[in-house]
Amino acid sequence: MDYTQSLDYIHSISWTFCKPGLERIGRLCELLGHPERSLKFVHVAGTNGKGSFCSMMSSILTKSGYKTGLYTSPYIRFFNERMCIDGEPISNDELAEITTYVRPLADSMEDTPTEFELITAVALEYFKRNGCDVVVLEAGMGGRLDSTNIIREPLLSVITGIALDHTAFLGDTVEQIAAEKAGIIKDHRPVLFGGDDKGAADVIERRAKENGSEYFSVDYSALCVKAATLDGTEFSFGKWENMRLGLLALYQPKNACVVLSAVDILRKYGFEIDENAVREGIAVARWQARFEIIDRTPLTIFDGAHNPQGIDSAVDSVKHYFENDRVYILTGVLRDKDYTYIASRLSEIASKAFVMSPDSPRALPSEEYADVLSSFGVQATPYTSLKEAYEGAAEAAKRDGVPLICLGSLYTYSELMEVMGK
Repeated sequence: MDYTQSLDYIHSISWTFCKPGLERIGRLCELLGHPERSLKFVHVAGTNGKGSFCSMMSSILTKSGYKTGLYTSPYIRFFNERMCIDGEPISNDELAEITTYVRPLADSMEDTPTEFELITAVALEYFKRNGCDVVVLEAGMGGRLDSTNIIREPLLSVITGIALDHTAFLGDTVEQIAAEKAGIIKDHRPVLFGGDDKGAADVIERRAKENGSEYFSVDYSALCVKAATLDGTEFSFGKWENMRLGLLALYQPKNACVVLSAVDILRKYGFEIDENAVREGIAVARWQARFEIIDRTPLTIFDGAHNPQGIDSAVDSVKHYFENDRVYILTGVLRDKDYTYIASRLSEIASKAFVMSPDSPRALPSEEYADVLSSFGVQATPYTSLKEAYEGAAEAAKRDGVPLICLGSLYTYSELMEVMGK
């Protein structure tokens, strides 16, 4: 298969009617000769903050001289972004080659793998073939039954935080969701929890104790943010003084604290990570679609916030950077999100909303969402396409000298960048 045929094959596979579990990925890895057993992992789960953590952690490890794999989901603009080595995505040719190798093994299985399981297997084979020293492995939606949980002995398991999301699959309380995420904890391997919810922390700490795993949490009282502007953030965290963070948004220093705590744990367990590599790795780390400046005229920021906790963080960041000045927003939501709450929070920062429907069968029609935003006092205009909504928003923001904040699904980012000609 060539690259296009490989992607067509991967995306042709459904997961909708498959029973959750590790049996399929386990069998596929067995047929591949267990590539995961020759690799070392930092395994990362959580509701929010996983991507930013993985970006900073992999940047630090690369700067430390380790050949570092990075597995994330979803991709932002190009499928190849899901599996990188030292910051470079897998090439089209190698993705096609490995998928061609994996396909007959997957197709031979009585219970064939899901799309995510297949992608995970391709990534593990890619990292093995390239002799990665360490892989930063991001779990998908859950943890316990996530295909990444096929790994046996991670260097460290990290749960960045717990909030209500994907409740139809993971449970409708933070304790239930925490139990699912805590499924990545392995016997006698350290675990770090970066959240601040006591109920979730109790669940995770109890699971760690049952597994004989050393439990760590993040002491956010040691965080001191000295300056946070659209040019970057300066902060200190305990012994880590005068740190520079390139990622924007008020929530990123807390994500950096989780990373620095993880570095200390890895060092404690014998991993060599140079201090200069830590400083440089955090300073240069980039993560698309997380409070990212994507244009300067007008000033346009994209944030992939799509659940209540993410929206809370985005709203707080807008209030900080723009000192409570009103902004314009370009937005759309999926029907299965808590869009009434989201609209109520956005009404605190937005004077005008330019509303589109995300490209998804689960999308809330723009007219309906505009009505909800209007009920909270926001002047909201629905559009039939993202292109029309962006053109209307950009023209108004430029004319009125108002920042434009784009909020919504990460999948909207790629389409928006194409509309903007970037």
